[in-house]
Amino acid sequence: MKRHRCIVCNRPFPHGQGIVIEYGGKKLEFHSNKCASKFFRMLLERVPPDTLEGYIGRLIEELREKHRMEDRLKAKKI
Repeated sequence: MKRHRCIVCNRPFPHGQGIVIEYGGKKLEFHSNKCASKFFRMLLERVPPDTLEGYIGRLIEELREKHRMEDRLKAKKI
């Protein structure tokens, strides 16, 4: 059985568990959501804000709109 190795804590974990993300030719392997969160926090601290600011803003608006639509659907069901 193939095993993965967490890039944050170096802990091995079995295939089918943990979080594995392929992005830009790289495989990001995390044994837990805590390690994934730590990695992405470190990434955000190192990337200049002007590089991601537009993307983050658009994603926030997209998610807020999704929540507004879900709230409208819940209100109509009552």
